[in-house]
This record gives sequence, C-alpha cells and structure tokens, in this order.
Amino acid sequence: MSRLPNAVPERSPAPPARSPESDHELDLSVVAPAHNEEENIETLVEEVRRACAAANLPRGWEFLVVDDGSTDSTGARLRSLMVTRPWLRCVRMTQTPPGRGNGQSAAFHAGFRAARGGLIAVLDADLQNDPAEIPQMIELLRTRHADMVQGDRSHARKDNAIRRVGSAVGRWFRRMILADSIRDTGCSLRVMKREIALRLPLEFAGMHRFIPVSARKMGYTVVEMPVRHRPRTAGTTKYGFGITKRALPGLIDCFAVRWMSKRRRPVSSHEVGVDVGVAGASPEVDSKTGPKDRLPSDDVLSTSA
Repeated sequence: MSRLPNAVPERSPAPPARSPESDHELDLSVVAPAHNEEENIETLVEEVRRACAAANLPRGWEFLVVDDGSTDSTGARLRSLMVTRPWLRCVRMTQTPPGRGNGQSAAFHAGFRAARGGLIAVLDADLQNDPAEIPQMIELLRTRHADMVQGDRSHARKDNAIRRVGSAVGRWFRRMILADSIRDTGCSLRVMKREIALRLPLEFAGMHRFIPVSARKMGYTVVEMPVRHRPRTAGTTKYGFGITKRALPGLIDCFAVRWMSKRRRPVSSHEVGVDVGVAGASPEVDSKTGPKDRLPSDDVLSTSA
C-alpha cells in the first residue's frame, strides 16, 4: 500500500478592485422622504428622472420616495406616476402619529433598507435641493475616492433670517461638542456608499442632522461640494422654529451623538478555519464571500502494490 500526497489545487487570482456600485443590483438609489408634498411630487419625480438619465449609471437607477404619514394626495399621486415609471418606487411608513410623520431620520432608515443601489443619493421632497447636481456629486465621489459627498448650501441659503441664525448657532455647538467641521450638515442633498447608510443609527429622532459627522467618526472619507438652494414655492415647511423646537433638541442631540461615538466599536469580522493540511480541517469562511473552495481532505488514497 502506498500513500499519495494530497494535491493542492491552484488558487484563482484575486478579483480586480470593484466600485461600490458593482456588488449591487443597481448603481444608484435616490431616496426622498415626503410628508404632505402633493404640490411638489410630480415636479420632483421629473427632475430626478432627468438628473439620473444624465449620469453615468450603466447598471441602472431607481427613485424611492418614502411617504411619511402624508394626509394629502402625495401617496395617490405617487401611485399614479408609478404606473408608467418602473424606476419609481414608494415606501409608506407605518405606525405614524395621527396627522404627522415619524420624521426624516425614521424615513431615511426605511428608505435606505429598501434601496437596491450601491450608491445612495438623498434629498428633500420640497424642491429646495436640485437633483441636477447629483451626477456631479457622483463624479466627485469617484474621482476623490471618497465615501460620501455632502452638499453645502451656505453660500446660497434662501432661508429667512431666523433659520439662518439658528443654523449658525447649531454649527457652533456641533464644532465645540463634536469637533464637526462640516459646514452645512443640515443639507439633505448628499451621495454616499450604501454601507454607510446602513450603519447610521437613524431609528433615533434627529440623527439625520448628524449623518456626515457620524460617517467621519466611523472612519469614512467625507468631502463637501457647494450646491444650490432654491426657495420653497409650494407647500409648507415641516420644521419648527425657536428655542424649544430646534435649538434645545439639537443641543441635546449633540451630546447624545458624542456619547454614542465614544462607545462605538468596530464590528467587522471574518470566520477563521484551522490550518490547511491538518486532519479534519474545515475551509476558511469569509463573512462577505462565503466558504472558500474546499481543499482535499487528509484521506488516504491507496493502490494495490
């Protein structure tokens, strides 16, 4: 009887580096929360269509509107538009308070988990953000090898004086408490990798205002891009004004974000197998790619002498 040595198959070369979009069904998902935006929704859908058609998105794109407890005809108009637009989707929030929504953070949380794109672009549904700037943001993300591009409206704000002052005070608090250097963290217009969107703790109210600084504190690269800011021409603002509506909650949220940031721990991992060649060895399993090709066992192959 003779023992034949174990044959070790050649390993395939490592696959080439891929873009964040390539692992997903679509290149881009555009997500917009909407609460009682019946006067703006049709224009928004058309503007997003034109913007995405002009972008370099060979694997395709989708526009996902999150209807956050609307009591007007926003949902009905969306369903009507969806009949002839297969790229348009609507997610309706449930368990919303009577007459109100669950808020932008919760709506983003739902929309990000329904999205199918490797990149996610977000914007408000009130038409103050210009979807035409999304292709440029995608190109900037790719050329700068960034993980997120954050819009900056500070040079072109169309808000009233009270809101501009409130934004300046909030920016000062964030810089002092969080070391947040993002100039316009309240701008909803941004593009990010899907993995960032899924890691954000958006089930907590108000966390949508801390998306850029949260991404940076998780180790992602965030770059800023000046964007336009258009005045609202239809509908009413969903934000409150004054100390009790925005200032105090925003200050408390800064401390909450700092608390969470100091306690965040890395959670990436991969399963490790025993050394190759050891009897009874199991293949190494990677948390992203699954089991590797099985190697020959340590069985004995015998032939007649």
